[in-house]
Amino acid sequence: MEHYDVVIVGSGHGGAQAAIALRQAGHEEPILMVSRDRNPPYERPPLSKEYLAGDKPFEKVLIRPEAFWAERNVHLRLGANVNEVDWMRHTLALSDDSSVTYRKLIWAGGGDARRLGVPGAELAGIHTIRNRRDTDQLKAELEAGAKRAVVIGAGYIGLEAAAVLRKLGCEVTVVEMQDRVLARVAGPEISEFYAAQHRAHGVDLRLETGVERIEGDGEKVTGVTLSTGETLACEIVIVGIGIVPAVGPLIAAGAAGSNGVDVDTFCRTSLDDIYAIGDCAAHPNPYAGNAVIRLESVQNANDMASVAAKAIMGDKQDYDAVPWFWSNQYDLRLQTVGISTGYDATVLRGNPEDGKFALIYLREGQVIALDCVNNTRDYAQGRKLVMNRAEIDPELLADTEVALKEMG
Repeated sequence: MEHYDVVIVGSGHGGAQAAIALRQAGHEEPILMVSRDRNPPYERPPLSKEYLAGDKPFEKVLIRPEAFWAERNVHLRLGANVNEVDWMRHTLALSDDSSVTYRKLIWAGGGDARRLGVPGAELAGIHTIRNRRDTDQLKAELEAGAKRAVVIGAGYIGLEAAAVLRKLGCEVTVVEMQDRVLARVAGPEISEFYAAQHRAHGVDLRLETGVERIEGDGEKVTGVTLSTGETLACEIVIVGIGIVPAVGPLIAAGAAGSNGVDVDTFCRTSLDDIYAIGDCAAHPNPYAGNAVIRLESVQNANDMASVAAKAIMGDKQDYDAVPWFWSNQYDLRLQTVGISTGYDATVLRGNPEDGKFALIYLREGQVIALDCVNNTRDYAQGRKLVMNRAEIDPELLADTEVALKEMG
């Protein structure tokens, strides 16, 4: 049975950064990275943007050149799942019928795209965008002549995909059960702005609308029937309705967790010598009032990876990173710093009609988050306000003649 000092499960941003951070901290023992993906570690955000559009080849989305891992004695076991975790024996049973032992385990398994639970959901032509294979299959259908698409879900993934599909000349309808786009992540002002932008680019938005079933010819998608009774003809369906944390073996082994797997401020699970990071790790977040949450972002994955690596090396530091996110749609770059959940007031800074503005979120008078559209300066300067929970007069926050860096 093979033994590795550290085994990392998952090859996304969190898994890759964990290996890099261990080496940077002076770790010299063998590391194994186990991943169900068959590709070496690569970036996920471009899958719904530049890679889907054909603007960036796969080699350009690799986190590091493939040779990087071998040069640093990081072994890649690709195309393999972890079937079982025996935390008492420090053993993993893998889907290739092998077993490995470890001293420390870092679980960076991410999540699986949530599937539609309606009739016809098994038909060909229904896509999620979670890995390279997903996007390659979608690109192949587009190259084969598919021109009509229905996107289910108006979150980041759905809207980013819709923007790319319009760029590629597709007819696009976005179906969303909520009464506005980006409803789970942004305030109404941001939602209204992005809805208007998508409509201006020819996207048909259907809000407060559900999906009853997927129509097909027995094999492939031919349309989507909505809760209104209308059927939209299409060759492609993209489902962007969130993820299900991929933590089954950990929970089966006895790890605490209901929405993902629970970790403490050092990213440790309730099982000895097992850490969890990234999308699947539910943690107390100081920027969410210490509520236990999961954050699905590159920033969170990378920062948690560094915390776990340092803890393994004996340098325990609490996870206390400022959350940030971004989304590219058309010629718009949305940058977010902080977590707006629980806000009780907003301040609009700038004019949305100019295509450059910021929405500042307050809770009990304190700045807790900013959404910045084509406004990198306010995004960068607003970070300090979020970190300091700054209390600033709303009229001053709205004054674009005064830089945010002068307020905190």
